[in-house]
Amino acid sequence: VDHRDEEGQFIFTGSAVPADTEKIHHSGTGRFAWLTMRTMSLYESGESTGEVSLNDLFSKPDVDIFGTNNLNIDSIAWLICRGGWPRATTINKEVALDMAYRYYEAVVNNDVSRVDNVRRDAERTKRILRSIARNQCAQISVNTICADIESNDTVSANRLTIASYLDALKKIFVLEDSLAWNPNLRSKTAIRSSETRYFSDPSIGVAALGVGPNDLINDLSTMGLFFESMCVRDLRVYADALEGTIYHYRDSKGLECDAVLHLRNGSYGLIEIKLGGEKNIEEGAKNLKLLASKIDTTKMKAPSFLMILTGTTKYAIRREDGVYIVPIGCLKD
Repeated sequence: VDHRDEEGQFIFTGSAVPADTEKIHHSGTGRFAWLTMRTMSLYESGESTGEVSLNDLFSKPDVDIFGTNNLNIDSIAWLICRGGWPRATTINKEVALDMAYRYYEAVVNNDVSRVDNVRRDAERTKRILRSIARNQCAQISVNTICADIESNDTVSANRLTIASYLDALKKIFVLEDSLAWNPNLRSKTAIRSSETRYFSDPSIGVAALGVGPNDLINDLSTMGLFFESMCVRDLRVYADALEGTIYHYRDSKGLECDAVLHLRNGSYGLIEIKLGGEKNIEEGAKNLKLLASKIDTTKMKAPSFLMILTGTTKYAIRREDGVYIVPIGCLKD
């Protein structure tokens, strides 16, 4: 790097387990930028048309949009289970489905112990991942995970031990929690600061539960959680490109926003995620408008946009009340 003195050089690593930081003698400050390589978004893998740009929603206030969604309930279930693994997007469907299971097996049998050279039990790791999969997209505590493991597997769980497993799973990018967003509000409503549990890719949770596309279609409640996990994965990819971060909001009165895309310049968009259903979409729009009305715009910017990110809605449109309805199959950064 010093001898070439060129910009844009990069080191591409291929290990699921990060390097031992104690063996790094130079932090790279001023020379390197650390980038998180996520699994592919639907736009990157070709399933999203990209007709709706998040960048446009930020840079062009009240812009009109239109897009046609090519995804249906069957294809969404398949994409959740396949995941965004690059190789899986180019191979036979049956083989593609198997890739997430192979990755899951490598994590529980090997990677979770290699990350810090602490031997961890594969079966306990499986039980933790199953618990997360059952409770994903929620602000569940370590104590709740312990109780869930004990109630489902009759195995005693130590809080500190479970916390160490969760920390190891985050280090190897299996889990990626969403931080709480803390806006300036007109009221004194208490904002919950707990992180929301997500898998880095929804296919890992599917593998942990041992289910497939048909199982998801037969249980739309569970599929809705996995759909939210997939949408958050895509939003994180797009947020990285826009130099932004994805947060989650929930207050003590139960008002919630699934995703807040917050940019470095202080601009932000509020996003509710709904698999489908007119009633669910209306409820999401109502929540977004209520949250927007609570924000003290004398102390921070008003939201750049309000969006319902959907799965099965046919078209991307801007409603008369200004709320955007955008299928995940139409979105890009």
